[in-house]
Amino acid sequence: MNVKRLGIYLNDHLMGSTVGVDLARRAEHENRSNPVGQYLGTLVPLLEQDRATLLAVMGALDVKADPVKVGGAWVVEKLSRLKLNGSWLRYSPLSRLVELEGLCVGSHGRVSMWRSLERIAAKEPRLQRFDFGFLAERAEGQLLTLQKLRLRATDSAFADTSVETGEAPVPTEA
Repeated sequence: MNVKRLGIYLNDHLMGSTVGVDLARRAEHENRSNPVGQYLGTLVPLLEQDRATLLAVMGALDVKADPVKVGGAWVVEKLSRLKLNGSWLRYSPLSRLVELEGLCVGSHGRVSMWRSLERIAAKEPRLQRFDFGFLAERAEGQLLTLQKLRLRATDSAFADTSVETGEAPVPTEA
């Protein structure tokens, strides 16, 4: 097993996990009063557990966390907040959609990582104490829920009725 390449791979996923946990926390905070926030309130602790498991895997393999990648992840998540979302000073339905899409992408990555580690663990005794199959299945279930919420957010983000005010847009004359 090439531990150097595996270390790079795991650090890349640690970077993604750092971004994902921060993104999920922010989205949960912005959506506390709706089903997205309620679901994310249960998901965030599980994402934190997954990140801790990833760090334990790295420890079992004597792979050090790359501080540049982890710090870079923090910066990327903060910079992602600067994107235009159709509303200068407040959270918008488009913000919710984009955040849910980001969480879906991250969940795809977690499923792939756990499945890859499950395969590696079959030959690597240091990894056999981890239940990667369970982690992959849990991430698949989370992805399904996130996709359902994303589809609802799509409807809301592009609806003709303003979600913020509940008013229909003023028609323009042709």
